[in-house]
Amino acid sequence: MISAGIDIGSRTVKVCFLDDGNIVYSAIAENSFEPLDICRRLLDGLKYDTITATGYGRHLFASRHDCDTITEIKAFALGVGASMNNCRTILDIGGQDIKAIALDDKLHVIKFEMNDRCSAGTGRFLEIMAMALGCGMEEFSEMAFNAKGPVKINSMCTVFAESEVISLLSQGAKREEVAAGIHVSIIAKVKSMLQRVGIKEQLVFVGGVARNKAVVSILEKTLGFKVAIPDNPQIMGALGCAYNGLNKKSLG
Repeated sequence: MISAGIDIGSRTVKVCFLDDGNIVYSAIAENSFEPLDICRRLLDGLKYDTITATGYGRHLFASRHDCDTITEIKAFALGVGASMNNCRTILDIGGQDIKAIALDDKLHVIKFEMNDRCSAGTGRFLEIMAMALGCGMEEFSEMAFNAKGPVKINSMCTVFAESEVISLLSQGAKREEVAAGIHVSIIAKVKSMLQRVGIKEQLVFVGGVARNKAVVSILEKTLGFKVAIPDNPQIMGALGCAYNGLNKKSLG
């Protein structure tokens, strides 16, 4: 049986296919103003027995396909839990939101926090800050990672933070130190969310921002321990959807 999962996020669409519990295919594409078209392209020519959707676009997708939908919280708990069964805390930093999820020893969700009404600290926030510094995302991460120290960033509002960055540069602040300050401010916000759900090891970091080595480094220094990152941190929601399809089939 082939079970497919699709995670239709604000910035990207991810698909993952399981055959008897093994990942046989996965793909990621940038989202657009026509998310259903992106979904169609990702699934074109692929065969599956069942599909489950999550993410911002899950209900839109379900309105055109005969499929189940699950919340992002459940999707990440299923995907990360199946990949790393000693996980107790999940941190997902995606394009437009941040999720902190606490799991019990049976990998059930016991508490979660979600920052979905403000882009502060998300992938989009990082993109805008990188543009303010006149660089791409990879260079932005490298600058922060190699900086001697951070410049304090007072605002986490995207609009005000961008203005603050421009002001700091005009006052002679070094780009590397400003980049580091931005990353430090993000981790301060993330730590607060994690503390509200309870930080327990093993903490698994997923989402596109998990590929930013400056964020990972500062997060680990702030928490005082190493975090785990899956080989493909962006597909964990889609993977969880695929597992949902398998679980439903086994129960049926």
